[in-house]
Amino acid sequence: MTDQTNPTAKFHALLIGIDRYLPNRLSDGSSYPNLGGCVRDINHVETYLLNTRPETQIFKLTASNVDGSMTPKEPPEQLPTYKNIVKKFEELTRVAHSGDFVYIHYSGHGGRTKTNYSKLKGDDGVDETLVPTDIGKPEGQYLRDIELAFILKKMVDKGLVVTIVLDSCHSGGAVRGDANIRGLNVVDETPRPTESLVATPEELVATWETLTRGTRNVTDASGWLPEQKGYTLLAACRDNELAREFPFDGKEKNGALTYWFLDSLKKLGTGVTYKVLHNRLLANIHSQFEEQMPMLQGESDRLIFGSNSVAYQLTVPVMQVALAQKQVRLQVGEANGVLKGAEFAIYSLGIADIKQTDKRVALVQITELGAVDSWAEIKQVLGDNTIENIKLGATALLLHPSVKLVRKVRLLPSLSALPELETAKPTVEGNAWIEFVSGDEKSDEAVAYQVSVNSKGEYEILDPSGIPIANLQPVLKVGEPNAAANVVSRLVHLSKYQAVLQLDNDDPTSALAGKIKVELCKAGKNRELKPFDEPGNVPTLNTDEFAYLSIRNESSQTLNITVLALQPDWSIGKLHPSGADFVILEAGREIKPPIRFRTSLPEGYTEGADILKVFATLSGTSFDWLKLPALGEHRKGVEGRRPSNPLEDLMAAIGNENPANKNVSPAAYPSDEWTTEQVKLIVKRS
Repeated sequence: MTDQTNPTAKFHALLIGIDRYLPNRLSDGSSYPNLGGCVRDINHVETYLLNTRPETQIFKLTASNVDGSMTPKEPPEQLPTYKNIVKKFEELTRVAHSGDFVYIHYSGHGGRTKTNYSKLKGDDGVDETLVPTDIGKPEGQYLRDIELAFILKKMVDKGLVVTIVLDSCHSGGAVRGDANIRGLNVVDETPRPTESLVATPEELVATWETLTRGTRNVTDASGWLPEQKGYTLLAACRDNELAREFPFDGKEKNGALTYWFLDSLKKLGTGVTYKVLHNRLLANIHSQFEEQMPMLQGESDRLIFGSNSVAYQLTVPVMQVALAQKQVRLQVGEANGVLKGAEFAIYSLGIADIKQTDKRVALVQITELGAVDSWAEIKQVLGDNTIENIKLGATALLLHPSVKLVRKVRLLPSLSALPELETAKPTVEGNAWIEFVSGDEKSDEAVAYQVSVNSKGEYEILDPSGIPIANLQPVLKVGEPNAAANVVSRLVHLSKYQAVLQLDNDDPTSALAGKIKVELCKAGKNRELKPFDEPGNVPTLNTDEFAYLSIRNESSQTLNITVLALQPDWSIGKLHPSGADFVILEAGREIKPPIRFRTSLPEGYTEGADILKVFATLSGTSFDWLKLPALGEHRKGVEGRRPSNPLEDLMAAIGNENPANKNVSPAAYPSDEWTTEQVKLIVKRS
């Protein structure tokens, strides 16, 4: 696949994945632990590229962590050592020509080490690093941020269009649960070789000074590199956060950034900008891991991979229909980058135009994953169709995941109050929102929440990696009346909140996809509005500050706009409009004046996150179904009101106190008639 604006452009990729770190004891006695999902990340990325861009020239370095072996299975020349990494960067830069596209993906540990460049960073300065597999050997060296900046500038100066994805973090820490951390919480002061294989010290220093001249901060919020035109960087998290790898689809772990990056590419295609891609990454990763916020740096408005071609869609044929078992066999599998749980829409036989959403017959979900073909369960028959309308040879289109109405919860076995919580479990019976699972924190079964008791005898609800969820007030102490039952109620409330946060129209065929532009703005010196910072950053405001929400209709149709506010006290209310279900916004217009609001925090809170979720619909729609009170307060239903359109049916299913299904799929509803966008801000008490 070539870019339509440059039909001679070629595509090159450098893929680096490190699960195995060779004997790597640092000077302080710590070491980089082996990982379990990095090579898998790289293999999935390679599969995606070969399926969508089969002509891609791929350079690949991996170090597998093979059970029972002290060394990786790869030959020495394929290992991601410092020397091999630098060599591959040099080879890639040499063979690529001006106008070509370069994609770089790194999955492994990130680290920090005492700087070799005190002139730039001071005597106590630190270099951010990628950690090669041979870091523990006497000749082992880090690939430092200063070296990476030089490499990228050399590529950009040659006219290459560069995308770099770093699924690693700067520092690590202990977590409880299913997640591993791709970093180490120390600054390595081990004496190491100082000679760089990338360039001379003078060249490295001069390049860094050129890139950072005139900036207040050496690096952007990603913490990796100076801002530079010509490339786009996606980093797994901010420089003070953790990058997780987690079993998103069962037992196999993947990096959070890589998993959702590939998932988003399959859903959105490459015909959207990196900013649109980042919005989806942020929504999915940060909603699951509160202390991981993926960052976007560089040319955010560029189309993904620089391609202006038609967005990639994975369509496959139905190879077998087993009506009695309510299953179909699709010609798709792990080799295509598809995982268990993936959802497809099946069209009427003979329909090739996937934009004809009214020709969808059924929704199916992969339950038995094969290498090149898989069995899928028929989850829902659409419209006036029957199961008999699913025909051999029909087209199936890969869609987005469904909205989860059931969140799995694990009670950590170390709980001193485990019997008390076990007693509270019956209050969940008949409630479809949470499901307790057995097994300890090392179990392969992925969960949304874990419950523990801290050293003060207080219940804590943790995210999947064991980080306590903030702003769950008041404190619930073991032994207090109704404390365990209130823990269960909180889990149900959090599940409802997450279901609304997850609600999105990711249908790749939707006519409204990307048609509303939403920006969070501040007032400038002359009261003109300016977006906060650069794309990819989440602004932090003090309480009692004013901010503005700009909404523009970039479609050719009149839309109805509603803005919901998901607030730090876990409530969901309507921000705009006041006194009506929606406000009308004509094609090509923006809401005037922009929506002005003042930041605040509930009493007792020092910091919290506000998420403003904008819904745009073709028909007049009420979003009262999605409202939630503050945590611990009673929810008022939508008494006396029945859904008046299919979208309201969807919202009613999400808002139901006891939903009949474990999941609901936005793909079952007319996706051409609605879309969503959302922005986030952090509020601190001034």
